[in-house]
Amino acid sequence: MNTAWRINAEHPAQPEVVDLLRDGEEHSASLYPAESIHHLTLDGLCSANVRFMVARDDRGRAVATGALVLHAAWAELKRMWVVADMRGRGVSKSVLRALVAEARRENVCTLRLETGVASHAALGLYANAGFARRGPFNGYRDDPLSVFMEMHLREPS
Repeated sequence: MNTAWRINAEHPAQPEVVDLLRDGEEHSASLYPAESIHHLTLDGLCSANVRFMVARDDRGRAVATGALVLHAAWAELKRMWVVADMRGRGVSKSVLRALVAEARRENVCTLRLETGVASHAALGLYANAGFARRGPFNGYRDDPLSVFMEMHLREPS
């Protein structure tokens, strides 16, 4: 596996990162109707309860993103995205590991997420990482185009 990238917490409003977020939004729009897309907005990504990660290649180019939205004992993964030319190299696994590690540092008990039924690579990534399917949570509605998953990190204290 190629590990020629670095993952760090960064501010999401950087122009290069905004371009990545926009690419992810365009990809989602090509697969799903608007009512089945649940991206966190740029303003939302800048909230105090969000930990936003960026993976950069060895030239410093932003190649992937991921966010952790903290909700006390649980957190939600949002905005996982990898540029096309870096897919299949383990970047998404590394970003996910970084987000899980951050969740553990924040004493999160459970990680949750929503993704789409046509997002096969994402579904495989999450299943292989230990996420299991569950029902809607936190205001999401049941949607045949959505898949809801969670992973328990620790028992609540």
